[in-house]
Amino acid sequence: MLPAPGGTVRLTPQTGSDDIDVATEDSVDASVSGVGARPEARRGVPAVDGRSTRWDEHRAARRAELIRAASKAVHRGGPGVSMDEIAAASGTSKSIIYRYFDDKTGLQVALGSAVVGQMHDALTQAAEAAETPRRALRAMVGVYLEMIESSPNVYYFVTRTSAVAGTEETAGQAAASGRGASQAPLAAFLDSVIELVAEPFARVTDVPPADAAAWAAGAVGFVRGAGEWWLAHRDRPGTPDREQLTERVAAWLWSGPVGVLSQNPGGTPRPETAPATPAAPASAASTTTTPDPQENR
Repeated sequence: MLPAPGGTVRLTPQTGSDDIDVATEDSVDASVSGVGARPEARRGVPAVDGRSTRWDEHRAARRAELIRAASKAVHRGGPGVSMDEIAAASGTSKSIIYRYFDDKTGLQVALGSAVVGQMHDALTQAAEAAETPRRALRAMVGVYLEMIESSPNVYYFVTRTSAVAGTEETAGQAAASGRGASQAPLAAFLDSVIELVAEPFARVTDVPPADAAAWAAGAVGFVRGAGEWWLAHRDRPGTPDREQLTERVAAWLWSGPVGVLSQNPGGTPRPETAPATPAAPASAASTTTTPDPQENR
């Protein structure tokens, strides 16, 4: 979900009805299956009234409603919410849900795809709106922390539900089953975010693309780990608030590699060597303040 007018980004839907009319579902099913249709339609002759198109639109709208309802059910009940609870939150029955999703895993994957899509859109918008690469990194860290804080239950559903995170089966099993990456939307999301984060880093460092990607992968893991630690400790005394953590994480990420590479452009960090003799302290008269070369980046 993209940032709201007030700048807030959330993982849970803010509008739209959860209620699904079972009677409407049954009447539409009967309509498209041929009950009450003209004889030629029941014999399989293509209809000329757009019934098939309306059914496709109906299914897409109903799937979206069910996904919204499932998101709210997870938000309220936690990542282990049952299908009975999702059906109750939807105002419908499990049999109706299974008309649109093969099983619970299918609904989980669909919800996971929707959630990570919202997160990716928000991160992309934050990065593109930033004036400098450093601000782009800071903005992405801030958006990520704001979104996971908006609903830890939905976040944990996406990251810890095996079918969504990709831990339910091995990559070989997924490929053999023909599901591939679509069975693990979180993995595809992380890959796309790594590319997104690598871009501002590459803009200010003279490093090969592989180095930028390696740093970005580490940065994504670092932010994710810091964010999950913060979710578990945010109510304890001394824990930084979201804005403080955003500033610190962005500074830690940026100052480390960028500081090193600004001293040795395009190369590997220089090994640390002990000076032959202790450096003489600079006199007060000769001490000058050197501008930080990262400030304008």
